[in-house]
Amino acid sequence: MAKAIMIQGTMSNVGKSLIAGAFCRIFVQDGYKCAPFKSQNMALNSYITLDGREMGRAQVMQAEAAGIEPDAAMNPILLKPTNDIGSQVIVMGRPIGNMRAIEYYKRKREFIPYIMEAYEKLASENDIIVIEGAGSPAEINLKENDIVNMGLAKLVHSPVLLVGDIDRGGVFAQLLGTMELLENDEQNLVKGIIINKFRGDKEILKPGLEMLESRCHRPIMGVVPYVNVDIDDEDSLSTRFDRHNKTGIIDIAVIRLGRISNFTDFMALECIDGIDVRYVSDRADLGEPDMVIIPGTKNTVGDLLAIRENGLESRIKQLAAKGTLVFGICGGFQMLGETITDISGAEAEGEYAGMGLIPINTVFEEEKISERTKGTIGQLDGMLSILSGQPFEGYEIHMGRSGRDINSVVQGINNVYGTYIHGIFDNRNVTDIIINAIMDKKGLSEDSVRAIDMKEYKERQYDTLADTVRNNIDMDEVYDIIEKGVEI
Repeated sequence: MAKAIMIQGTMSNVGKSLIAGAFCRIFVQDGYKCAPFKSQNMALNSYITLDGREMGRAQVMQAEAAGIEPDAAMNPILLKPTNDIGSQVIVMGRPIGNMRAIEYYKRKREFIPYIMEAYEKLASENDIIVIEGAGSPAEINLKENDIVNMGLAKLVHSPVLLVGDIDRGGVFAQLLGTMELLENDEQNLVKGIIINKFRGDKEILKPGLEMLESRCHRPIMGVVPYVNVDIDDEDSLSTRFDRHNKTGIIDIAVIRLGRISNFTDFMALECIDGIDVRYVSDRADLGEPDMVIIPGTKNTVGDLLAIRENGLESRIKQLAAKGTLVFGICGGFQMLGETITDISGAEAEGEYAGMGLIPINTVFEEEKISERTKGTIGQLDGMLSILSGQPFEGYEIHMGRSGRDINSVVQGINNVYGTYIHGIFDNRNVTDIIINAIMDKKGLSEDSVRAIDMKEYKERQYDTLADTVRNNIDMDEVYDIIEKGVEI
């Protein structure tokens, strides 16, 4: 049976996911079989496993860092917000329905058997399980019946390392305050403290570190510098949404929908030198890009009506009429069609007009399509005609059906295309062709910008992350904590 180490944080976005990913990589480098685990994840970035189950992207990233195939057992409960007070609840990779937050809160202990079954499966197959908490363990309103932070640590007898983010300021108050708000039995689970995202000379931290150790009675395991790695983000706190500059040869504008999902689809474009990927939420900022992408969303109807009201829809249609390349993915693809009909009340019951740029009609049904897919792209004309016959692979996650089985790229007018395939840009052949088509239209050499091998690129990022953490955390002490475990 595997031993465990759990990474908890003083709040969201302190770097728990990356620290856990780094540990996964380090343990595998050191010869151990390792798997990630997060009992409950709330995120709109998800992934479809080989057996057609849905899970959060953070644990996919950590599985990749560990060199293993993602498994829904690594994230047995996934909450995908549909509005401000409710989420679709996915258990062991399968949706069981939508719940208001208060309903889920009352029922969450019902899911403990699924959590334990998933954890025990992974523990039987590995040497070390790296567990990630969620938010903060000191949220008073969420501590009752907790299944993701200290409650989970008790269930699986895992020691905890507490992470604080110094980049935002106030890290000493974060860490000390969190420890003070924990119950005695919870404090006993915390075996060390990590300060993350530090910029500067560590010598100036010494007085603070000494005070923190004396007040918390826990060792400082390390101070991890701010590391510039390009690794999948978990949620919309991602700094990529703040990108607005246009300095590259190609300008790509992604519409920042209110419920944008799977924006990791665009990582393959973001990491190419010479391409600017901007996230645009209003008409004034759209400008004259070379390509407009309408991404996936957890609320297609609501987001379509929002961009209709703020003028982005009319501007996109103007650009399409002028010959700008427009590409929709999943919910964005549905928006480009002629109608969207919600007969099941999945989002907003009724029939709604789409943008009318692609000849499809979408009907929302109760059954969710979640599957990995691969094949060849059918016959296309216009700007991306050379995509015809190209192989691709990716995955689908959607409620709607669009008149017929669509498992590749569909064309509207000569420069408007759409697909249900998430990960379409991870196919280097597809991305090369799209880049070359834009370069040709601009009258520039195709060799000026080239796509990259995403798998090799990610491997380099994971190694850089692991090296940074290994060089700045006492890994001997981490192994000692794992070996000793905890007494409950």
